[in-house]
Amino acid sequence: MSPASTRANDSDDVRAAAAGDRHAFQRLYRLHVGRVHGAVYRLAGYDHARAEDLTQDAFVRAWQKLPGFRHESAFGTWLYRLAVNVALMDIRARGADPVSMLDDEHLPDTGETPFCAAEREELERAIGSLPPRARAVLVLHDIEGWRHEEIGSELGMAIGTSKAQLHRARGLLRKLLGECS
Repeated sequence: MSPASTRANDSDDVRAAAAGDRHAFQRLYRLHVGRVHGAVYRLAGYDHARAEDLTQDAFVRAWQKLPGFRHESAFGTWLYRLAVNVALMDIRARGADPVSMLDDEHLPDTGETPFCAAEREELERAIGSLPPRARAVLVLHDIEGWRHEEIGSELGMAIGTSKAQLHRARGLLRKLLGECS
């Protein structure tokens, strides 16, 4: 199926779901759940249970807000942004300070010898151990492709703070993973 016909079907399902058609919403869910879950999973620090809860919350909110969807952007874009907002609100609710940073002395011990952590699981654990707001900036910028202006606006921080958080998060990751030789 071509992207244009997918968008047309998506649009039909969005209209039907907004009118209360649960089957149409189920089709939208199946189409978009992978991307939504991936984004909130990374923002939740690779915590599976929390990501599942946040994904469910995002789709519940989407169902509730769908009648107000104005079709100014693609449904997938709107849903993705809603899901990221759900995850960021969760970070805020957990009391994450927008500019909190982990001190070097509080880093977990990387072991006797530095290692090159090329494996995904090790990287996910390292990203998951970052302070919540630094992790949010890193994930949104480096993984999701957001610009610092968007991150600053979404997280309520200056662009320079977003850049500093990203720099700090990358430095912490290098320490956590050990320098690759």
